[in-house]
Amino acid sequence: MSIHSSQDRPEWVEGWWAGAKAIPSPNFDERPPSAVVDMVVVHCISLPEGRFFTGAPLDLFLNQLNPEDDPSFTAIAGLKVSAHFLIDRQGDVLQLVSCLHRAWHAGVSMWQGRDKCNDFSIGIELEGTVSQAFTSAQYRSLDALFQAISQHWPVVHWVGHSDIAPGRKFDPGPFFDRSIFPKK
Repeated sequence: MSIHSSQDRPEWVEGWWAGAKAIPSPNFDERPPSAVVDMVVVHCISLPEGRFFTGAPLDLFLNQLNPEDDPSFTAIAGLKVSAHFLIDRQGDVLQLVSCLHRAWHAGVSMWQGRDKCNDFSIGIELEGTVSQAFTSAQYRSLDALFQAISQHWPVVHWVGHSDIAPGRKFDPGPFFDRSIFPKK
């Protein structure tokens, strides 16, 4: 994670946070003109499932996942998905899509009567699974990212993927400490 600018305020340049390493994904498009970014969605991912430090989640978001690397990759290698941020198990923060753009992380989703949550949300992927705890380093980085987002975007909804796609998605799972979400 980068050091924040003066007065401990993170810098944002065209939707890119200075506290993250930028690795642009091609998987994004424009938000609708009337969209107001007022939600953060937390996800988790590991590829293959339950294995960490493989680099495969980043490969997926960059359209570079090799289906020959693992049998489970065959079904997902051609997917066009992304998130704004990816936080690995060591707490390193990568930014894949500018927050000014729509990342493709939520899929079919709804929150409080609004569908298409990608239109108005920032997506954060944590390297992990729904069946085990996340690391202290991830929580420290996530807290810093939440603070940076709060200072720059009018976010009032802090949710897990399971909240906006119940029954279809289960992440970030029961081991995710929701007390880290900023208070509304």
